[in-house]
Amino acid sequence: MQGILRPWPEVFAASRVTTFVATWFGAGLLPMAPGTWGSLAAIPFAHLVGTIWGGSGLAGFALAVTLIGVHAAGETARLRGIGDPPEVVVDEVAGQSIALLPVYALVPPEATLVRVGAVLGAFALFRILDVWKPGPIGALERLPGGWGVMMDDVLAGAVAGALTGAALLLAR
Repeated sequence: MQGILRPWPEVFAASRVTTFVATWFGAGLLPMAPGTWGSLAAIPFAHLVGTIWGGSGLAGFALAVTLIGVHAAGETARLRGIGDPPEVVVDEVAGQSIALLPVYALVPPEATLVRVGAVLGAFALFRILDVWKPGPIGALERLPGGWGVMMDDVLAGAVAGALTGAALLLAR
């Protein structure tokens, strides 16, 4: 979906809340590497939810962000006039939250250094997979609308989470 690139102030004016969610409260509008900013912005939310409600709460958060993100990303992309605007980072928030699931499911809160290391590892794995997009991860971008924006990051997060979980289990 390529069209006339609409300026961000017009996109926000047309759908303020949806665009705010799609850019994850403006994190995607920060200079350079919006996907990295979006992934970093996910970590405090994931930490809060994971600390209070554990892995199952974080799974619920990731699912909610994914479902809301399909609409927000699709609508914002349509308003912007481009298939997957780099400033739309709700997909990174969903994917990064999924990648962090094993950290909050497997690492006890008192194991601070292990938890920090696992968060950094999950972050790095997710960013590598999100940028590289090997095999089916990249293929999911061809889905229509917000689904194509979201699902490649969801799968990248699932793969990063599986690798993180495996590393944590092997390290026991």
